[in-house]
Amino acid sequence: MTELPTLYQYYTAGGINAGLSTAQEYFTLNNRNITIYSGAMHYFRIPRDYWRIHLRKMRAAGLNAVETYVPWNLHEPEPNSFDFGTGGSDMEEFLDLAQFLKTAQEEDLLAIVRPGPYICSEWEFGGFPSWLLRIKNIKLRTAEENYMSAVRRFYNVLLPILAAFQFTKGGPIIGFQIENEYGSTEQKGKFVPDRQYLTQLLQVYLTHGIVELLFTSDSPSTHGSVGTLPGVLFQTANFGSNPEKDFDRLKQLQPNKPAMAMEYWGGWFDHWSEKHHTRKNSDFNNVLERILRYPASFNIYMFIGGTNWGFLNGANIADGSVNNKGYQPDTTSYDYDAPLTEAGDYTEKYIMVKELIKKFSKVNLNTPQAPSITLKIAYPTINVTGQLKLKEIIDRVPEKFESPTPISMEHLPMNNGAGQSYGYITYKKENLHIPANSVLTIEGHVCDTVMVLVNGMLVSKPLRSAVDLNGFGYWRIANGKLHLGVEDVHNATLELVVENWGRNNFGYLEQFNQYKGIWQGGILLNNDKLLNWQIIPMEFKRKWNDNLTGWHVPEALWLAGPSMYRAMFVVNELADTFIDMKKWGKGIVIVNGFVLGRYASMLGPQQTLYLPAPLLRKGTNSIIVFEHFTASEEIAFSSQPIFYTPAINGDVPTVIKQN
Repeated sequence: MTELPTLYQYYTAGGINAGLSTAQEYFTLNNRNITIYSGAMHYFRIPRDYWRIHLRKMRAAGLNAVETYVPWNLHEPEPNSFDFGTGGSDMEEFLDLAQFLKTAQEEDLLAIVRPGPYICSEWEFGGFPSWLLRIKNIKLRTAEENYMSAVRRFYNVLLPILAAFQFTKGGPIIGFQIENEYGSTEQKGKFVPDRQYLTQLLQVYLTHGIVELLFTSDSPSTHGSVGTLPGVLFQTANFGSNPEKDFDRLKQLQPNKPAMAMEYWGGWFDHWSEKHHTRKNSDFNNVLERILRYPASFNIYMFIGGTNWGFLNGANIADGSVNNKGYQPDTTSYDYDAPLTEAGDYTEKYIMVKELIKKFSKVNLNTPQAPSITLKIAYPTINVTGQLKLKEIIDRVPEKFESPTPISMEHLPMNNGAGQSYGYITYKKENLHIPANSVLTIEGHVCDTVMVLVNGMLVSKPLRSAVDLNGFGYWRIANGKLHLGVEDVHNATLELVVENWGRNNFGYLEQFNQYKGIWQGGILLNNDKLLNWQIIPMEFKRKWNDNLTGWHVPEALWLAGPSMYRAMFVVNELADTFIDMKKWGKGIVIVNGFVLGRYASMLGPQQTLYLPAPLLRKGTNSIIVFEHFTASEEIAFSSQPIFYTPAINGDVPTVIKQN
């Protein structure tokens, strides 16, 4: 019995003479017909130790390619300071792009790479580094020189790495995306996508020796070809349903070319305080079969969603708003209801993909057995043993700044000219006289939430349900007002603790003006503008988290107010788990110094945080919780994720345990 060839054996037999071609109505790779069966897996959302097993699961399903974005904000966290796996940033262990591409090829997969510079992806700021906002007069996603010079500097480092992995050079990459959903920036009467910008991006690729297929992706039925260079760049489609509509439009725009869905949305993502998104398996299967029957190629977005670690979730701004009123932050989980869950477990959609590829594929290749899933356990519940109150936290912050008026995170003079990108920022004023019945006003919209404390006591309302998002302290209202009480307070310390809950990742260009903190106006006490603030950035970087000292026995857990809480636990068997935050309020979880992600139990839908085994260590581990309001005495674990539809106006939430 003759053994079936691998993917690479089949497409490289006799030597490599050509890459991916669109010279006819079907793709060819190295002059052999190919239908692309691809799935999205973002290396920066998956622990490096799990790249290989998840890639093997993809190949076992019959996929022949993996697609990934490249997040600029992680790879250049400070101007001219780069991290591709050895740069020392908090995300270093997720960033070895070269190793990811090598592993994909070793697992018999081709690669499609979408380097940005903008990636959307429900990722913080659409992948842009926030320090771009410090550059005066910059115009993102245009040919404006301040922006393009920053792009070129990044690409001068990135593209040589990618060029070495091109298919025609013996690597896995068969195509590069020039820009991402650029047609979506179209705004009638205000903005037409800048083709000079696309032309300049194209030239950067060519200068760095990129020879594989160059493409763009958009909704062709909505935006036509405004977001591409017709006749120069290959155009692909993004959609969740009705594939024939977009493929027919592609055929009109570029006749006699193959059709491809660069993003077939197999599920969807979640916003905090909104419904947990799932997609019926039958609907998913129906659309995928219609794609293949058309016939067309596909990339399933997402095949495995992974996690928006730390502070790296993105957000949407609804209804074209530019002032934060329509802000919708994304959850930490990016499960996406994909064929593989956030933790890499198989779903019915996985089986459907495998069966459809087997049904339609005309090439019989060797595929591996589907690997076993990783072990999931619920570790025993642990008790909180340490606390640091807000004053103690602030005392431990190494850099503090003075400013006559409140300024945004991004404009703080820190991090080698990068400003503050993530976390919290506190505006503090001491020796203040607060008369009885005083009213505090924050002009404009806060970006994104604020807790107000007087002499260390929380005086703003704790977040109890989604309804509270309509009141003071949250992004939806302008010029929010807070009554500070009926007592006259002398020598008061006023602290405003603001959370950056993630920058917008999609929309019109003016919606990317995503400064964080208090910056749209002043802070007023009884209509008098308060001046001369101390500003304290609270970044929760790993080195700082690991070196915290002075933990003491927790006091008055029932009192509402921001504090850090620590619990220690011993691990004998390394396994994936989920931290169950249902008994907590709102905040972030830090494991062994690494910010795992956000939680907001009263908002939902996410109730647990995925904690993969590679982030644990045998022996003693630490969990630190920065809680905004009311803490629990313990931290619980689960062997599976829990989502629910949030309770509004006292309704009982619907709990969803993911299988």
